[in-house]
Amino acid sequence: MNEKNHPKRKALIRLVMVGIMLLLLNITSSRLHKAFDSTSEKRFSLCQPTKTLLKNLKDVAVIEVYLKGTFPAGFQRLSEATRDVLQEFKEVGGNKIRFEFINPMEGKDEKGKNAVYTQLAEKGINPVNLKVQGDEEEGYSEKIIFPAASISYNNKETSISLLEGHLSMSPQERLNYSEAMLEYKLASAIKYLIQPDKKKIAYIIGNGEHIGMNTIDMLSTLEKYYDVDTLFLNQTIAIQKIYSAAIICGPDSAFDEKNKFKIDQYIMNGGKMLWMLDQLRFDMDSLKGGGGASMAVDYGLNLDDMLFKYGVRINSDLIEDYQQCNPIPVTVGVVGNQPDIKLLPWVYHPFSISTSKHPIVNNLDAVMFLNANSIDTIANLEIKKTILLSSSNRSRRMPSPVRISLSNLKFKPQADMFREKNIPMAVLLEGKFGSAYVNRLDPHFLDIYMDSLRQNYLTACEKPNSMIVVSDADVFTNDFVQARGPLECGYYKFTEQLFANKSFLLNCMEYLTDDFGLLEARNKNLQLRLLDTTRTKQERLQWQLINIALPILLLLCFASASFFFRRKKYEGRVD
Repeated sequence: MNEKNHPKRKALIRLVMVGIMLLLLNITSSRLHKAFDSTSEKRFSLCQPTKTLLKNLKDVAVIEVYLKGTFPAGFQRLSEATRDVLQEFKEVGGNKIRFEFINPMEGKDEKGKNAVYTQLAEKGINPVNLKVQGDEEEGYSEKIIFPAASISYNNKETSISLLEGHLSMSPQERLNYSEAMLEYKLASAIKYLIQPDKKKIAYIIGNGEHIGMNTIDMLSTLEKYYDVDTLFLNQTIAIQKIYSAAIICGPDSAFDEKNKFKIDQYIMNGGKMLWMLDQLRFDMDSLKGGGGASMAVDYGLNLDDMLFKYGVRINSDLIEDYQQCNPIPVTVGVVGNQPDIKLLPWVYHPFSISTSKHPIVNNLDAVMFLNANSIDTIANLEIKKTILLSSSNRSRRMPSPVRISLSNLKFKPQADMFREKNIPMAVLLEGKFGSAYVNRLDPHFLDIYMDSLRQNYLTACEKPNSMIVVSDADVFTNDFVQARGPLECGYYKFTEQLFANKSFLLNCMEYLTDDFGLLEARNKNLQLRLLDTTRTKQERLQWQLINIALPILLLLCFASASFFFRRKKYEGRVD
């Protein structure tokens, strides 16, 4: 028999060729990797701003994730989801992305563990104490983990928490939300490190704006991400273009036309604005005297014409919210010699839970308001209006002048009296704004402004611009307690609940100033697919057999059939 046609030689040649083909295919797939995301929520896809950020990296970003080890199913899934996102980062960023999963407590004695606690705490990383269920005899055991990551880039370092969530979320929902936020948090941390200089923003004062101990928390937070300047509007000729955005928070006196013109031209020249305005003057302390009643009257800020031109109107009224409001302490009687104080719902202190899918408020927890006004949007085809925050489905407006009295708490409010739905309290405006001073200026003034002062006068924005209008300045403020000092922005001391005011304001500023547009990554919603625990217990054996025994049985059947037909094929042949 010819040696070249020998079956064993043919089999050996085929085996070698298959091996070479597999090797070439492996090399090619490693170099030309392409993934297809068939999930409805695009779970395994990065948004375009994130891809642009990663493709433009000049240095290597090193990411250390402290989620290595054995965890309960939820945290194991979070660890695997983090690895998947980082692998996508590496696919786009190439060798500019390096990541590693570590267990900071591995191999450490008690003294070493204390040192790790201190080291991570200095980075702003706090541990989470998990209760892990063991066998029925062992019960629960405790395990300390660090759901966080440290990112280093160009000799700078920052840390992020991978575990996020809202107060109203269940543990499963919180882990699911954390998974949805992974891309945004990691990309934002890298963006924070690659920007050599902080963007400048102006906090405008001069008309009685909030400044001092009641704004210290939010201003201190902004200074971590921006170069914040306090700008006296009366002492400047114009708001300079060096400011990426400007904030006006809680003025209590009228703006003159000169200062309004400065703001107007800053907007026309591309400046972003965050307005937080109260139309009515009211202080809760005024209820302590005067029989527990007071009037809320108009400030007269003289900004209505400007805001109307830009696309909104803040009304001289107060929103009463029956469904979503915070309580206040009220003395309802005397028990013995002590006053009987109870927390009763106060309809003038609403909080907003946004249903909008806009990245500023998507997946955002409730935002607290105190004495908010309603906002109307004005018909203007060139301006796009997006309602960011609004009241509940059971609310109403009380027009100025409003008499506010604690005696109203004696009577339980009737739900059918609150018939308005979703009254706007925060609006995003986008488009080419027109100047509020078109055909209103003296030609002689314009000559001086443009020639002598060398300022550029524009009647409209040359490029699309954006601003955000919020109808309550208290969104920005923090409370102050003598024994504790300044509290956190959004913290309501009577219920000890922390609202998402700070996150909302940071998202507003990022949307207004961010050139990358990374907030788009916050739009990712991952559908929570929970197992039916009762059914899993009842059908446990069935699914174990399907997932473990059935594949083995099929493999044995396939092998037996292959052996049978191969034997049949070569039976009776003689070499």
